Amino acid sequence: MERTIHIFSSGVLRRHGDTIAFEGKDGTRYLPVEAVAEIMVHGEVDLNKRFLEFLSEKEIPLHYFNHFGNYMGTFYPHEHYNSGFMILKQAEYYLDPEKRLQLARRFVSGASRNLLRVLRYYRSRGKDLDARIGSMEDLTAKLETCATIPELMAIEGNLREMYYNAFDTILDHPAWTFDRRSRRPPENSLNSLISFGNSLLYATSLSEIYKTHLDPRIGYLHTTNWRRFSLNLDISEIFKPVLVDRLIFTMVGKGMIRPSDFHRESGGLFLTEAARRRFVEEYENRLRTVIRHRRNGRLVSYRRLIRLDLYRLEKHLIGEEPYDPFVAAW
Repeated sequence: MERTIHIFSSGVLRRHGDTIAFEGKDGTRYLPVEAVAEIMVHGEVDLNKRFLEFLSEKEIPLHYFNHFGNYMGTFYPHEHYNSGFMILKQAEYYLDPEKRLQLARRFVSGASRNLLRVLRYYRSRGKDLDARIGSMEDLTAKLETCATIPELMAIEGNLREMYYNAFDTILDHPAWTFDRRSRRPPENSLNSLISFGNSLLYATSLSEIYKTHLDPRIGYLHTTNWRRFSLNLDISEIFKPVLVDRLIFTMVGKGMIRPSDFHRESGGLFLTEAARRRFVEEYENRLRTVIRHRRNGRLVSYRRLIRLDLYRLEKHLIGEEPYDPFVAAW
């Protein structure tokens, strides 16, 4: 079974026959290439052109994160599923203002419904979230009247602000206060967790796009410009509440992440390497968790759900059926 390889140690990645070899301070680790779906590099790792050619041949994306855990970029192998027809369809929907707006609205709507799903889940467990849920429901209803992408982005930003302000109520602990969203650098522990979790999800979504006919450079909510990838940002908006935020609440609530797991550097607060390792382990466990699919009743993993959402987007673009984003059912 293919899996994601996370590398935190410093060392060298190289090809060894038909195997991936990582040479670190603890010796050499050999990874059968057929068992590797993607590689996420968190440490100081050296590699050469021959190794990148090997990854391209085996269709394995490699994602880079910096010293602070921020996503930096991806070695995206030669596309093997991309089709000229699908690229033209993606461009058609981007260049037509009404078609782009329709898709962007669906991304924001899916994200909003999952944000509300998270809040309703914690309300059912005794958290006082009625007023915040009501305000977000009212704002979500205004999505249908948005006439431009900036209007959609403004509502999405306000929804996120309302949602993040509910974190203090959900966690209910003086050591874990949200204050406001801050990114580069994150100014407190919750912002640090959110940024790291979102970075992981951006990379995961990009790897899943690679396995479809879609081109990751053409997004709809996030503007397609000089940024290399944007579609993974779109699809991640839908899954952030389900995969990242719920994981944060679980790990903080169970004491798996503590205030002592952060260090201050360069004006921000960041996870220690040991804490990032724990977070990554739980994140991968969450991706492997299976649930009952609400459409066909089959058991599917959360990682697979991302791919299925992308397949539905493909069907929308070729006119088979309207895109209906994933919404959690717990």
